Formats: sequence, structure tokens, C-alpha cells
Amino acid sequence: MKPRADDLYRGLLTGAAGVVFFIVFLIAWESVTGAALSMKTIGWSFLLGTEWDPVMDHYGALPYVIGTLATSLIALLIAVPLGIGSAVFLAELASRKMGEIVSFVMELLAAIPSIVYGIWGFFVLAPVLRSAVEPWLIQHFGFLPLFRGIPFGIGILNASLILAVMIVPTIVSISREMLLASPRSLREASLALGATQTESILVALSAAKPGILGAVILALGRALGETMAVTMVIGNTNRIPHSILDPGATMASVIANEFTEATSPLYISALIQIALVLFAVTIVVNALARLLVYWATGGRQDTAGAA
Repeated sequence: MKPRADDLYRGLLTGAAGVVFFIVFLIAWESVTGAALSMKTIGWSFLLGTEWDPVMDHYGALPYVIGTLATSLIALLIAVPLGIGSAVFLAELASRKMGEIVSFVMELLAAIPSIVYGIWGFFVLAPVLRSAVEPWLIQHFGFLPLFRGIPFGIGILNASLILAVMIVPTIVSISREMLLASPRSLREASLALGATQTESILVALSAAKPGILGAVILALGRALGETMAVTMVIGNTNRIPHSILDPGATMASVIANEFTEATSPLYISALIQIALVLFAVTIVVNALARLLVYWATGGRQDTAGAA
């Protein structure tokens, strides 16, 4: 018979896992309950509508959905190459001591409150974008729709850069740990077969691919749900942005800006429905990410765990 301690330990772990599922269920239940009035009154046009008028009780969340996806995508396009490249340098090329020091600094960056990033973006980054970066983009790439507009310094570009800075530490720290955890014998075997250092690093990257994808998933989750920093620098308009220079809004920012001002029941329900949409987007993104990890690994289990 198994010792009673083992049964107790198994029961505690099972209970902890059950609590997680119960909390997710409660969040979904409360969101659906709160958004019921909006879903019944507005219907599917809520996701396709572009008018947000609390005075007339007309609500459409499409500008906020597009703003959320646009800022997160641009942030990933900036942060993923920078983060993975930094992780490769720290794990494969830099000295052990240097890697530990830089990783410690990266962890400090991850611990900085988002409001501090928002203040930095508003008072430091925005003037630089307004006076130098955005006029240069308009002058050289203004023939493209994505780079047309007025150089406000506040908008999609600023919010995306802030998000990129915020998620880079997550990508760097986890990717570096995955590279260090991959077997050293893989690199030595590839070098013994005549591979160059670059080819040997590619072998290590291939072995650490599931963990690196996990880091990107975590970074995307933070980018989708970030609130205060984005609220301070995105401009907070209820129009669909047609350029990365335009002001916009995200689902999280509109909730933060307007929830305390919501008075009518339909207004409150519409804001809760935005939260429900954000919750659904997070679930879909995580499901797609799991499929991506499964595809990238060929459906194999964790070799380290299997060993």
C-alpha cells in the first residue's frame, strides 16, 4: 500500500489543479453574466461595429480589437528577434559571468511596474518620436499607408514600442534558460561532424524550440492584456487606426478609461463584454500557441522528462 503521505500529496496537487480550473470558470461565468445585456441588445454587431457612443448607447468594439491585435503584433515583430538574438548571445557567446549579470538586469526590467513604463513612454519616448522618428518615417516611407499621418508621438507606434520593451525581458530570460538547459553534447556532436559555430548554435536553437515558443507565448499574453502603460501612450480614440502613427485604443485601455464613468446598465455591460472578448482572444491565442508548439516539436514529448 502507498504511504498516506503520498495520497495526501496527490490529493493536495489535484485540489490545486482543480482550483485553477474553478477560478477560470468563475471568471468566464461572471464575464458572461455581466455581458448578457449587451450581447442580447447589440448581438454580433458589437464585434463588427465601429461606433462607440455612450450618450446614444451605441457600442462597437472593432476599433479596440484592431488596436489590441495591432500593438501586440508590432511589439512581437520588434521583441522576438531582439530577445532571441540576445538570448543566443548570452547563452552561447558571452562569458558565464556576463550572461548572469545581464540576465539579472533583464529580470529587474521585468519587475518594473507598467505605470513607470507608461510615464517613460509619455515624457521621454513621445517627444523623440514626435520630433525625429515619425517625421523621418513619413518622409521616407510615407508612400506606404502604414506610415502616413501626423507625427503626434502618441499612438500605435509608441504603444507598440513600450510593449516591446516590456516583453523583451521575458523572451530573453526564458530563451536563455532553455538554451542553457539543452544538452551540451548536441553542440559538441555538431562541431565534431564539422559544423561551424553558427551551425552548432542552430542545433541548440532547434532543441530549445519548444521553450522559446513558450517564452513568445508568455510575452504575447502580457502584450495583449497590458493596460496602464498602453493607456498612457496610445492616444485613446474610438476610431480604427489606419497607420502606425495614428492614435488608437486597446480593449484593456478602454476598460481602464471608461469603467469608472459608466452609468447606464448597457454601458457597463458593453465594457464587460469587451473584457469577455479579451478573455476569449487570450484563450484562442493560447490554443493556437499550443498547436504551434505541437507542430514545431512534431508531436513528441519532452525528451528530458521522458528520460
